[in-house]
Amino acid sequence: MSDTKLHLSRAERLDRLPFTRRHLTLLGGSGIGWALDALEVGLISFVIAQLSVTWGSDAAALSWVASAGFAGMAIGAAVGGLLADRIGRRNVFAITLLVYGVATGLSALAWSVGVLIALRFVVGLGLGAELPVASTLVSEFAPRRIRGRVVVILEAFWALGWTGAALLGYLVIPASENGWRWALLAGALPAVWAVVIRWRLPESVRFLEARGRHAEAERSVRQFEESAGVPAPADAAADLAPTPPERTRVADLFAPALRRRTIAVWLVWFTVNFSYYGAFIWLPSLLVAAGFPLVRSFEYTLLITLAQLPGYVASAWLVERWGRRLTLATFLLGSAVAASLFGFGAVSGSEVQILAFGALLSFFNLGAWGALYAVTPELYPTPLRGTGSGWAAGVGRTASILAPLAVPPVLALGGPIALFVLFGAVFVVAAAGAFALPELKGQPLD
Repeated sequence: MSDTKLHLSRAERLDRLPFTRRHLTLLGGSGIGWALDALEVGLISFVIAQLSVTWGSDAAALSWVASAGFAGMAIGAAVGGLLADRIGRRNVFAITLLVYGVATGLSALAWSVGVLIALRFVVGLGLGAELPVASTLVSEFAPRRIRGRVVVILEAFWALGWTGAALLGYLVIPASENGWRWALLAGALPAVWAVVIRWRLPESVRFLEARGRHAEAERSVRQFEESAGVPAPADAAADLAPTPPERTRVADLFAPALRRRTIAVWLVWFTVNFSYYGAFIWLPSLLVAAGFPLVRSFEYTLLITLAQLPGYVASAWLVERWGRRLTLATFLLGSAVAASLFGFGAVSGSEVQILAFGALLSFFNLGAWGALYAVTPELYPTPLRGTGSGWAAGVGRTASILAPLAVPPVLALGGPIALFVLFGAVFVVAAAGAFALPELKGQPLD
């Protein structure tokens, strides 16, 4: 008698499918929201650079504009993750897009640094919640053998959005004193997209099952099977008895089986956020301070940003070849070397060195981000997946609050070399945290 398992769970039925048009719709819908997020975050670096000239605001005051947004992101990520485990991934995704899209549009009307800081905090609330929720939703639908690659591709939409921000920074912001206002109005597009996204994306099958909504879960799985031309198993149940939902608590992230991975992933999120946002939020301003005209600094930032795309491509391939842990650690170590080299290049004033080392930093850093977003949702079971991803992102965002504030005093003490060597050292710590994570390539969720 064969011991082959006859009954397939819905999760197993999803895992056996090829990548279908339904997967593409989910990836594209989530990815466009992700790109619009990056557009909004990237724009603030160019806004800060122009306001330092047009408003004459000092670096310390403008650093709070960036940090206020990241403070909102820290709270939004933690709260959004909890809500995603209670009311659903799709609902939180749509609500957060709407919140930060409207707040971004209102930011364009700001008449003082104080008002801009307050609005950036609200923007951050929506933005912080959206990113971990989107990656959780996509990871729960992606076939197991390519799950990491699909999530890295989702994260690659960040490069598209950041490139869009660089284009707006290069073409729109320098055009007039109010160019930054027009650029922020463009960042309000997510408010429109939120209306569309709510109706096009499926809710997570694993979430529906965890809440006892089995009929909805079955319909969703069958839609993916129909898209792949794969018949549903004869014993697949359209409905099952409701199961009581599990109540999620943040303390559950530190249960004995999860404690080590939670501490490790929080360390990685914290250190990567510190170095990434410390470097890239201030990049246009640093180039202006190095003596480059505003338009030229925006042009160089655009060229450096383009290197993000090949970084994501490499990470998407390696994450299923090498695994999540080795890919993440390798890209973090590459980021450490590139950051240090960029600091020396900025001091030399060599345009070739600034562009080359800046591109290397962009390549390695964003490849690391892709691998980090791939591994984080895999670390936790379904009832805790949104909470775990959200709190990891929230802890990371506390570092992104500190980083923009730390840049001016570190620059004053040691210049660009000290600043970027510091970022390099923090990337090394992040790589150590990555090696402490479990390797989950090819393993089923839960």
